[in-house]
Amino acid sequence: MVTGTRTGTGTGTGRREDAAPTALEAELRRVAGRVPDPELPVLTLEELGVLRAVHVSEAGRVQVELTPTYTGCPAIGTMSSDIERALHEHGVPEVTVVTVLAPAWSTDDISAEGRRKLAESGIAPPRPRGTDGAVPLTLSIRCPHCGSAGTELLSRFSSTACKALRRCTACGEPFDHFKEL
Repeated sequence: MVTGTRTGTGTGTGRREDAAPTALEAELRRVAGRVPDPELPVLTLEELGVLRAVHVSEAGRVQVELTPTYTGCPAIGTMSSDIERALHEHGVPEVTVVTVLAPAWSTDDISAEGRRKLAESGIAPPRPRGTDGAVPLTLSIRCPHCGSAGTELLSRFSSTACKALRRCTACGEPFDHFKEL
């Protein structure tokens, strides 16, 4: 596996970045997109919104672009390896995974399906930004178990740096809240 990091806008594949994906690129994106997130396996990389692009060069080489949830995310290496394995199993002999830092990932990149899956698995999804780009100011996060708005913060950090640990004051259940970024 070849990995790297870039912050520019060129793809390095010899094709225009604004070109529409080919049918093969769309197929390979579906394969890569089905890879589960190593820290939140209920979500795929596509649903989490970290899979940015899949490019196939003229020589048949595949480059996958990933944006971590935050700079220094420890899961990016596992994501890269898992994508490489999935594409190799799909018949792609040469895969390069590139970490793309710009534009930065945001919790707004989580799909509606991803938010639904988070809530169903007991993790309060992040609140979406308003049309002005601001996160709505609310004093509480709804409990994913009972729906109560009466929750309290137990810890700013939970099982991953992306989540906080909260407890519902109505049902007493602790739960993770995916922090807005």
